Amino acid sequence: MNKQHSVTFLPDNRTVSVRSGTTLLEASRRAGVSIRTRCGGVAGCLMCKVHVADDQSSRLQSPTQAETYKLGSLLTDGVRLSCQARVVADVSVSVPEDPLKAAIRKKLAEQQEEDDWFN
Repeated sequence: MNKQHSVTFLPDNRTVSVRSGTTLLEASRRAGVSIRTRCGGVAGCLMCKVHVADDQSSRLQSPTQAETYKLGSLLTDGVRLSCQARVVADVSVSVPEDPLKAAIRKKLAEQQEEDDWFN
């Protein structure tokens, strides 16, 4: 019998209940949290990186061989590939802001500053 665990995605603070062994990428999709990926979840593109706090790392299965090879020393900084990291207990993970969204947000802020300066 597969046990259920809650996964919370920050900064959105969205939580979803998943079965033990579910990848963080699968959980994010169920929670409606966007995590970029291009390789279809085979640890090929490295776009689906998330951050897991030190005290939460044991709540995921140990890194796969592919994940260890791809991430190397980033693993010690709490970085995991969401397509490879599997849930074994309740866990919270931080999802970095999508680079395209960050660029748009920055451009909008610059435009707002210009508008404020002229008004």
